[in-house]
Amino acid sequence: MVEPKTTDAKIIANPRLAAIARVLSILSTGALWLAGAGLVVMTLIVGWQVFTRYVLNWSNAWTEPAAILLMSWFILLGAAVGIRENYHLGFDVLLYVLPRSSKRILRSISDVVVIAFAGGMIFFGLQLVALGWPARMPSLGIPEGVKYLPLVAGGALIILFALERLVLRWSGVDVDADVDLDVDEVPDLDVASKEH
Repeated sequence: MVEPKTTDAKIIANPRLAAIARVLSILSTGALWLAGAGLVVMTLIVGWQVFTRYVLNWSNAWTEPAAILLMSWFILLGAAVGIRENYHLGFDVLLYVLPRSSKRILRSISDVVVIAFAGGMIFFGLQLVALGWPARMPSLGIPEGVKYLPLVAGGALIILFALERLVLRWSGVDVDADVDLDVDEVPDLDVASKEH
């Protein structure tokens, strides 16, 4: 598994921020490992389901809901790590034409929007957990509300990681260095088309 490229705590001048960055780096790496393990286990479960259905002509009731539950966990944990590592989708067209000083403001606005969205994930996810908790999933024997816990956990991690980016950015750490492009680095489509 590839190790995530985290913000180097050594370049953070404030010792408290560096300590928090180290803790969040460990949390991010743990979430990434859990997501990877969930993907492997889900693959094994689906493989078992296919084997038992088509080779043994026997069907397991627990395999599909278990695979979907694991998929929810690894998708939302992976999404949170993607926020921390700046792999999430963004609309950066304005960043090419605006001065470099405005990039920090626009990226901060993007992080605030991500935090608001993750807050909605937590708020509505908790409601879904509470609504589903009394019912049981017959095939797994666990509460229905468990299906929505990845939404809450992923939202909480996304908020933590987006807040970290905001705080580090405004503390002077260049957390966007890996995505900063100068206008000179944008490929000229006219030149590319003339070469072919």
